Amino acid sequence: MPTILGGGVAGLSAAYYLTSRLAKKIELFEKSTRLGGWVRSESHPEKSLVFEFGPHTIRSKGLGASTTMELVEQLGLETDIYPIGCSSEASKNRMIYVKNNLCTLPSSLIDMFKTTPPFSKPLVSGFLQDLRAPSVKHSLDDESIYNFCKRRFGGEIADYIISSMICGICAGDAKEISVRFIMNDLFEKEQRHGGVLKGLIKDYFSKEIKKMSNMERFALMSKDAKLVESARKNNWSIYSFKNGMETLINSLNSNIKSKGVTVNTNSECKQITFTTNGAVININGKEIETDHIIGAIPSFKLAELVKLQHPFLNNQLKDIQYVDVAVVNLKFCSKDLLKNDAFGLLIPPSENIPILGVIFDSCVFNMSGTVLTVMMGGKWFEKYLGKNPSQSEILDIALEQTAKILHINEKPDMFRVNILRNCIPQYTVGHKKRIEEVRNYIEKNNLAVSLCGAAYDGVGINDVILSAKTQAYSLLKL
Repeated sequence: MPTILGGGVAGLSAAYYLTSRLAKKIELFEKSTRLGGWVRSESHPEKSLVFEFGPHTIRSKGLGASTTMELVEQLGLETDIYPIGCSSEASKNRMIYVKNNLCTLPSSLIDMFKTTPPFSKPLVSGFLQDLRAPSVKHSLDDESIYNFCKRRFGGEIADYIISSMICGICAGDAKEISVRFIMNDLFEKEQRHGGVLKGLIKDYFSKEIKKMSNMERFALMSKDAKLVESARKNNWSIYSFKNGMETLINSLNSNIKSKGVTVNTNSECKQITFTTNGAVININGKEIETDHIIGAIPSFKLAELVKLQHPFLNNQLKDIQYVDVAVVNLKFCSKDLLKNDAFGLLIPPSENIPILGVIFDSCVFNMSGTVLTVMMGGKWFEKYLGKNPSQSEILDIALEQTAKILHINEKPDMFRVNILRNCIPQYTVGHKKRIEEVRNYIEKNNLAVSLCGAAYDGVGINDVILSAKTQAYSLLKL
């Protein structure tokens, strides 16, 4: 009997993929009182309002996108989707706040040849720098994404675009985050060919067949669902669900229960002991035998469960750092408080401002009034918010910053404040190698456990679902 630890996106998805091919009984255990992990929505249909406390959207392109769309279609959620096209203002316009100014990032090829604030020269000059930069081949195992981009494309791109982007992706510091994990393809092109553009050009004309990873192989196994074709035809950029991202969680839960999965909430795993035939897990003091575990819980929690029997695994998993994020949802009655139609704004750490960024929900999802999500903390949570800030303190900072940056001085007629503790893993330099060592140790010691989720294979919804599919199908030996 396979056992799944964790009822977030990864755990629910793993259960879904196991039930599609496995007739055995499956049990899922979740420590908290609810499912979904950090995916959580509060929907107010009568007010055309959704507050998202976690992820807001899903990418429609890239590795894993087809897997997620196939899953969404199989769950029958096509009519629940809220698509955002590439031509929409919310998709095209991404902003950063630098030197007390809101700056719209270039969004077209023509824009790349223009000099726009905060940049001192056109962004195309970054590509020219890559061509002029010293040739680098096979000299680095890993480095920070900040250093990589500064070397290849210049300081302004690293300071303003990359640093802001990392704040949005994982609420982290680009000077610490691994380029091999976030931009491995570009890093490998430089290492193989001496430069990024040289690598892009050579790989484009090369007939060399690239060896696929398991995640890439299982991504290609996804059928070309009608939803994928619709997204291509209508040129989607991102999408969500009309009643919020938790729609996906609720549908997955209903689906796996209908297929016989036993879903247990309020069920905390206290310890894992591996045996020659599988493992014994301690759930709320009760020992349960299982032939295999899919670990879909945060890596630091799994570390504690295995530390007595496997201290090496404990240490490796503990090395994966996490950060806290405060999320403040604001709704103002007035419709036209925002001067720019955009997805939102991000703030590079060099600005020393106590928020990471703001999502313009009412622009993205066409909600009534003005709706914003203010993201705070991350790597700098304690620096700006303190160890244990109150909700009122966090709200005051959010309102102060929206007044300063967006010139919104009204009081919100609705708000929510949530502190998400240890919610996003940090892919620090060496992360890819660390994960490889963890999985190699598991294989070498023949441990009956598979790992899936954001800590191991990527932070986005697509990454997490594909991670779950990869581990489930690998267990099924597909």
